[in-house]
Amino acid sequence: MGSLFVALVALVVAAVAYALSRRTARQLAQITEMYWQLKFDHGELKAKVAPAAPVAPRPQETFVPLTQLKRP
Repeated sequence: MGSLFVALVALVVAAVAYALSRRTARQLAQITEMYWQLKFDHGELKAKVAPAAPVAPRPQETFVPLTQLKRP
């Protein structure tokens, strides 16, 4: 009779441990998914805020008469 009681208690403890481990695994999967979503969103927002590379200013185009270039 005593060994039956020990077996039932062990079965209940195992069932509770199994339920807790499944719950923890589900929480871990959810946290992992949230981490990767946050990492993706951060990259998207960073790309919107900071430009990829600064644009070089265009050289100023002005007219230079040839008489100024030819000096005797």
